[in-house]
Amino acid sequence: MVAQRANKSSMPAMYRIVPGLGLLSAGKRSLGLFYLLATAAFLALFVARFDLVVISFRSMAAGLTLLFLSRTDLSQIFTPETLEFWIAALFLLVVPFLLLRFSVRSYHKALRENDESQSGEASLWQLGMISFKRNGISVAASMVIFVLYSVAFLAPLLSPFSPYDQQDFLVTAYQPPLTRLDALVLRQQRTVVIPLRPGSDMTSRAANTLILDSQKLRARNLTHSLKFVNSYRVEGSEVFYRQGMREKSIPLADLVNVSGSSAKPEYAVTKTFLLGTDQYGRDIFSRVLYGSRISLSIGFLVVLISVSLGTVIGISSGYFGGWIDNTLMRIVDVLIAFPALFLILIIIATFGNSIYLIVITLSFTGWMGVARIVRGQVLSLKEQEFILAARSLGLSNGRIIFRHLLPNTLTPVIVAATLRIGSIILTEAGLSFLGLGVQPPTPSWGNIINEGRDSLLNHWWISTFPGVAILSTVVCFNLIGDGIRDALDPRMRG
Repeated sequence: MVAQRANKSSMPAMYRIVPGLGLLSAGKRSLGLFYLLATAAFLALFVARFDLVVISFRSMAAGLTLLFLSRTDLSQIFTPETLEFWIAALFLLVVPFLLLRFSVRSYHKALRENDESQSGEASLWQLGMISFKRNGISVAASMVIFVLYSVAFLAPLLSPFSPYDQQDFLVTAYQPPLTRLDALVLRQQRTVVIPLRPGSDMTSRAANTLILDSQKLRARNLTHSLKFVNSYRVEGSEVFYRQGMREKSIPLADLVNVSGSSAKPEYAVTKTFLLGTDQYGRDIFSRVLYGSRISLSIGFLVVLISVSLGTVIGISSGYFGGWIDNTLMRIVDVLIAFPALFLILIIIATFGNSIYLIVITLSFTGWMGVARIVRGQVLSLKEQEFILAARSLGLSNGRIIFRHLLPNTLTPVIVAATLRIGSIILTEAGLSFLGLGVQPPTPSWGNIINEGRDSLLNHWWISTFPGVAILSTVVCFNLIGDGIRDALDPRMRG
């Protein structure tokens, strides 16, 4: 009966079109709502930022064309900010399809869970996944982490301002959250106009398309500059405006009528700063969104490198033993005894500040604990009967390690990795707070907190919101680690 229901041919068409709908019907309300709401949020962002998505894909096509026709022109025009929009547009387009696919797979698994749990045919990993899904707190933390990483990828499309734009700080500096300010729309171009390439050949057309689209992406498809003001009034052919204590005027001919109506012309727009602004008038919301890319990517990359290195060294040490074990473990003992933070400070002070240097330094100072955990697992596993049987059959060392030892040592490694990400994010934030990590104006959660520490009492929002982001991320990763540990431990699963 369950097999018939799980058959794709009998699956209703709406379940294959709307993510989460099948899970809702199968009784998985929380997971079904997550898939449904996540897909709805992606589609809503796609509609709201449709112009930027189209420009991103058009510039991507022009960039790929230049990649084959003229790499010199591409290197002269291409900027990292354009690449950020390309990644965001691809992520926005691909993830809804992945959510739909995973939703259908989860629906079929939900139909099989009861049958497998009753018959006892589920594997260790399947039982662990079922147990993890029953831990509501860990599942909720996983959903929050998915939202945070999605925000990091989609930051160029989500942020209303560029994180580097220093607005008219006489008006915009130290504005509290939810502040609404008027801005005069100038005829002046928002970005520096780059000369277009002469000629009508394919290379020139692709280069010109990439130039124009890159300018639109940097300006969020807003072609005119803005001048933020405290107040303004129109008198005749002049507009008088006030910025702080100063009052100036500007001809109407230098402004743009945003209403498009000659009967009731409007020359100003209203902008909202959701989380307030800093001392330079930069939008805190945009900087926190962009800062999530640095903090989350550093945490993921460092853990990936350190866990991989620690696993390789731990397996090699425990499996081969002898002088290899003694040499590797003495290196581990020395590195563990040496203060990691002190070593990081020495390296950064010697070679300078760089995101890549921070990743490498944190990676090569955090693999020792994983190596010891894996070594202990391998020492207990290599004397068991299935390893002895594999040796007696003449299997090579590589086959024994990758087919038998490595899969059985992944449980503590996964738990250590999830718990390690939170500590790495805290370490990076601490280094940035001290001025030794990611350097301004590139935003990261740590250096945003550092920028607001001198005015914490009067302008609390500058440091509070990135601090809340760090707290939420670290707590969620720790909850996921605890949930994975309980799910994969048979003694805790009952």
